[in-house]
Amino acid sequence: MTAARLTLSRRLQRGFVVALSRIPAPLLSLAVRPPVNSDGDRMAPDVALLMKLTAAGADYSDLPVKAAREVTERDAALFADRIAPCAIEREVDLGDGLPSTRYSTGKTSRALILFFHGGGFALGSREGYAAPARMLAQGTGADVLSVEYRLAPEYAFPAAHDDALAAWRYAVEHAADWGVDPHRIVVAGESAGGNIAAVLCQRLRGQAVQPMAQVLIQPVTDISRRRPSQDEFAGSPALSAKQIDWFMGHYLPEGTDHRDPRVSPLLASDLAGLPRAIVTVAGFDPLRDDGLAYAAALTASGVPTAVIHERGLVHGYIAFTAISPSSRTATGRLVRSVAAALTSTPVRSEP
Repeated sequence: MTAARLTLSRRLQRGFVVALSRIPAPLLSLAVRPPVNSDGDRMAPDVALLMKLTAAGADYSDLPVKAAREVTERDAALFADRIAPCAIEREVDLGDGLPSTRYSTGKTSRALILFFHGGGFALGSREGYAAPARMLAQGTGADVLSVEYRLAPEYAFPAAHDDALAAWRYAVEHAADWGVDPHRIVVAGESAGGNIAAVLCQRLRGQAVQPMAQVLIQPVTDISRRRPSQDEFAGSPALSAKQIDWFMGHYLPEGTDHRDPRVSPLLASDLAGLPRAIVTVAGFDPLRDDGLAYAAALTASGVPTAVIHERGLVHGYIAFTAISPSSRTATGRLVRSVAAALTSTPVRSEP
């Protein structure tokens, strides 16, 4: 669902929330009293307002999957920025009916970003993540190929990872058609998409063409155990423990080994030789410690890794850029970090 399809009432709701979020932070703080986490980080006042409004609404994990998808797509249209379309936005069939959208400024591209949206492996879509895809394309000068991987429960684990590998192979084979060196492909993803991106990089290690970099935005990296942030933010309106359980119940068939590196990439026996990484985490995200643990493991394995710690934000902030100035600023920071990474020379591996 795009913003153009919002009903009048949803347009009015969006306008009201946007107006509220523009109230000066000191005044907002008086109205919503932003929480402070165990590290002493204070939630951004505009995000605290959003969380207060979200907590008052329905919980999609109480709904059947189809209805949950409809709710989250409407929310995506409500919360996402109005980003002008790229000069080129084209549907691309990656093979066997696997759809994607290519975003391009129409100018000579610096690289290709293979992007996987979030949504707990069961929700989300290319359309719902059009705003961050456009921001990446326009802010980095790279083409973005956003993949509509198959979702659970209709297509449970490991379908999404199989689709990611198919998308990678298509991108390598066709990058030159778009004027891109296949050695200059960045793999990126948010939340569940961050898990998909991390697993894909592990699967590609040692191949002749590997990703230039990996961008893991609030990634899921280990579901075999609960880390402190999952307990501290178990009731987060942005992503609760109940919602995480709902996602995993749909995604993982009964009997799936939670220590399988395709499920929990942090548990891979060796992370050496993986592409350089940008890992983003948020201070009030139950997945914060997952991301920090993976970044630490990459660093310990000799992989150059940059961590962007948005201490005042919550899970999914790249989707809140219309109604949260703090989230928009943080997303801009991420885009600039990716743009800077594209200035490096890609590593060319021997077959």
